[in-house]
Amino acid sequence: MTRLRILAAALAATVASACSTLAPDYQRPPAPVPASFPQAPETVSASAVAADALPWRDFFAAPGLRELIALALDNNRDLRVAALNIERARAQYRIQRADLFPAIGASGGQNAQRLPADLVRGSSGGNGNGDATISRQYSATIGFSVWELDFFGRLRSLNEQALELYLGTEEARRSAQISLVAEVANAWLTLAADRERLALARNTYRTRQESYELTRRSFEAGAVSALDLRQAETLQEDARADAARFAALVAQDENALALLAGARVPPELLPPQLADTMMTAVAELPAGVPSEVLVRRPDILEAERQLRAANANIGAARAAFFPSITLTAVAGSASSTLDGLFSSGSGTWSFVPQIRIPIFEAGRLRANLDVAEIQRDINVAQYERAIQGAFREVADALAERATLAEQLDARRRLVEATAESFRLSEARYKGGVDSYLGLLDAQRTLYGAQLQLIAVRESDAANRIALYKALGGGWQ
Repeated sequence: MTRLRILAAALAATVASACSTLAPDYQRPPAPVPASFPQAPETVSASAVAADALPWRDFFAAPGLRELIALALDNNRDLRVAALNIERARAQYRIQRADLFPAIGASGGQNAQRLPADLVRGSSGGNGNGDATISRQYSATIGFSVWELDFFGRLRSLNEQALELYLGTEEARRSAQISLVAEVANAWLTLAADRERLALARNTYRTRQESYELTRRSFEAGAVSALDLRQAETLQEDARADAARFAALVAQDENALALLAGARVPPELLPPQLADTMMTAVAELPAGVPSEVLVRRPDILEAERQLRAANANIGAARAAFFPSITLTAVAGSASSTLDGLFSSGSGTWSFVPQIRIPIFEAGRLRANLDVAEIQRDINVAQYERAIQGAFREVADALAERATLAEQLDARRRLVEATAESFRLSEARYKGGVDSYLGLLDAQRTLYGAQLQLIAVRESDAANRIALYKALGGGWQ
């Protein structure tokens, strides 16, 4: 037993000293994107906080939305699956790491054998009377079997690959959290906008219903034509159809929120209507080239972890070209009788080193190395594609952001102008100066302008969320 412990310690020290692998040195590929974002601010204040460092609780101003996001982070099933994937990858890494160490186990057994009389008589070692014999052997040993000495780093390369894949699942969970936060915020925002559209449609329906009743009474009195009555009815039914459509959208939005939250959403967390101050402003962009911002995004980090894993796998494929050495060693006690198993002089041991040198593999090892190198090149392309996709997301959000303020101001002014136009048309109609057709047209224009204003306000808040997500914010 002492000799076995000394041998195991010596081998472990040998393996620990050989800490290098045959994997190529990893170098992060340069970011294949321009040096600056289009439409990005040229100057950044010293107090600006990078979007990826701004917690979502500080970014979203509405208390109900913050509580809803927290509810979703606790109960969303997709995020729960991402967390379980981390646990699975951690276990797989521990399995791979265990191959670096010998698996020591104890065993005990009995070997019983009966020889018939004719074999005993023909054996020089048989007993004198030629009777059948029964022999028994008892053993109790401890040791390890087929432990590979990792002189060329094959196991360490596989261990590094498993570690990178495990760390990649951590980044995948962060990426899933960013997506979930953005999805909940967008669903909450859509519900707020649809509720405001529903309120506007119902208001408009009530107003047009009153107008229709007034026109009907005037028609019955002979003051207006049947055409005026039917035009008023058309506007009324159009508003009623819009109210029904928006009521269905509101119900669907609430169902979408419940799915994202993974639980029933309390009514107090639902938005009453869209508000201009629902969100805080997006944090100013950090100075520097976009790669300094984008490489911190969890999905980019996940792609890089997969690239590192593919790089480590090349080391394992290269090490397969070299000899592999395995050891099997056991020590213990053996005896022909059970009561003498642990008696003095019953000690036994076995040491079986084995070396395997690849000579002819019909191109299998070369093909395995080619597969590993091609997979590394694929991961490089995927990493670069991920950066390009992230760059476009930020660029698109910034391009929209550059014009949203002007769009919002124009839509507000349009609502004010159409509201005044409607007031004047109504006064001219009541004064007998203008026809009813002009009043109906003014009503349609005002209603359309109000719906467009809601849409632009929704787009403005959605753009803030998109930019925050594209810059990697929301995982803290």
